[in-house]
Amino acid sequence: MNIILVFLFHCLAIVYAAPSRVVGGSDAPDGKYPYQVSLRSPSHFCGGSILNDRWILTAAHCVLGRSGASVTVVAGTNLLNGGNEIVYKSEYIVWHKKFDMFRLVNDVALIRVDKTIEFGEKIQPISLPREDFVKINYPVVLTGWGRIKLNGQVPNNLQEIELKVIDQEDCARKMSAVRITESHICTLTKSGEGACHGDSGGPLVADGVQIGIVSFGMPCARGAPDVYTRIFTFIDWIDKQIDEYDQSLLSV
Repeated sequence: MNIILVFLFHCLAIVYAAPSRVVGGSDAPDGKYPYQVSLRSPSHFCGGSILNDRWILTAAHCVLGRSGASVTVVAGTNLLNGGNEIVYKSEYIVWHKKFDMFRLVNDVALIRVDKTIEFGEKIQPISLPREDFVKINYPVVLTGWGRIKLNGQVPNNLQEIELKVIDQEDCARKMSAVRITESHICTLTKSGEGACHGDSGGPLVADGVQIGIVSFGMPCARGAPDVYTRIFTFIDWIDKQIDEYDQSLLSV
């Protein structure tokens, strides 16, 4: 548990991130992942994904304690520096009330930006699952600007890597220091491949559908699973938060 908590609090930046160049990854082609965003305050600290023209999905640990216009959301570029990015400011931030940084559960949050996101070739929303993802040893894609190794450099170019979802029981055995629940989903290929600090909050995608949010792991890509928030578990929560807030604006 100590190793995991070191990872957790280091990435909490205080706020946490997850395990790579996305470690063992490669530069993503420009515009390949138009749903990916960088969260900054003022520099990059977490990833996120575009849900619709006003809402961003990320991890609770990334925004815990933040409110109002405290986060900058950068979209439309693969580059942390030097890209033709489109910049938005947060106007409302909400995280799951039952997020627990010690039990590492309910790690999901939403950001509403201050103006309409204009979709184009390099800015598009990602689909969310309407049924649970139960495929094992199935290829999935992780993207992010996490460090290329533990205590390593932050890449300027968005990284991509193909990983595989592993069985929940296998994940629980390998992550025995923390309880793996139905609200988690895990990936593992081999040592040297996985997530790292700065990838937190970012999307795990299968067949064009986001199934996970980078949550925690043993930093970075050292042969243990990376653990994600299983999005299907929180679909109702996501829909409710968006609907209630948007409706509240209409009634003002």
